[in-house]
Amino acid sequence: MSASHGILLVDKAPDRTSHDVVARVRWLLGTKKVGHAGTLDPMATGLLLLGVGQGTRLLTYLVGLDKTYTATIRLGQATTTDDREGEAIGDPRDTAGIDPAALEAALEGLRGDILQVPSTVSAIKVDGKRAYARARAGEDVELAARPVRIAELTVHGSRREGPFTDLDVTVTCSSGTYVRALARDLGDALGLGGHLTALRRTAVGPFAVADGLHVPARGEGDDVPLPLRGLGETAAAVLPTVPVDAAGAADLADGRRIPRTVEPAPAPLPRHREEEAVAALAADGALCAVLRPEGRRWKPQLVVPVDARC
Repeated sequence: MSASHGILLVDKAPDRTSHDVVARVRWLLGTKKVGHAGTLDPMATGLLLLGVGQGTRLLTYLVGLDKTYTATIRLGQATTTDDREGEAIGDPRDTAGIDPAALEAALEGLRGDILQVPSTVSAIKVDGKRAYARARAGEDVELAARPVRIAELTVHGSRREGPFTDLDVTVTCSSGTYVRALARDLGDALGLGGHLTALRRTAVGPFAVADGLHVPARGEGDDVPLPLRGLGETAAAVLPTVPVDAAGAADLADGRRIPRTVEPAPAPLPRHREEEAVAALAADGALCAVLRPEGRRWKPQLVVPVDARC
C-alpha cells in the first residue's frame, strides 16, 4: 500500500479541535492533502475519519454514514450551547421526581425519523455566515428544523448529581444529527431543561473507535506510526464492489467506460447516500475507480491514479 494515500482512523483526545488533528497529521505525514469526513466538537472525543492523498477524494462516500455515540445528558439545566461549555439558562431544576414512564415517553418521541432544530452554536451557515459566529456576535439565530434519523437512543445508566440527573446514553443516528440538540430536546420534553456533559463518537458506519490511533499533540513526540487503511479496503466496507481485470483497470485509468458484465457485490451495510456508486477493485483489492451505471456500461466517477492505488 502507498504510504501517502489512504484513510486514517483517529481517536481524538478531548480539548483538541478537529482542525488541530488534521494540521498535526499533515505535519507528521509531510503532506498538505489531508481532509476529514465530519468534525467533532473540542469537548468531544472519539472517532475521526481522515483522508490522506487520494483518500481525500473517497471522503465524500464516508460523510453520509450513520454515527454512534456514547454521551451523558444532564437533566435539570439548559445552557446557551446545549452542552457544558455554555452559560446556564435560568435556575437549576430539581429532578428527584422524574417519572420513569414520562422519561421513556420523552425518549420515544426522539427516536426514529424526526425533525430536529440544530443547536444555535453550530457550523450551519445562515446567509453565508456560520450560526455560531452570529450567535457569539449577539445576534438572534433561528435555524430551521431538518429531518434526521435516530436509530437508537438507549439509556444504560443514571445517577444523581446534586439536583440534577445524569443519563448515560447510546445514540446511533444519521449524519447531520446534533446529539447536543437531543439533550436539549429531552430536557424540554420533561420540562426540566437539559444539556450534554460528555460525548464520545464510537463508530462511523463500519469503522470503530477501537481501531483509531492517538495522534500526539505538538511536543508529545513526532515518531508515532500512522498506518493508513487502503482505499480498496475502505471502499469495500461502504460501497458495492465489482472486480476488474487488467484490461478494465487500464481502461478506467484512462477515464474510459467499461462494460457492465457482472452485478456488483452488495455493500456490507445499507447506505442512505450515493446508492448508485460502485467500487471497482483490481485483483489485488486495490481501488481503481468509483463507478456509476450508465446503460450497459460503468462510467468512472472517480479514477485513482495507478501509482496511488491501494
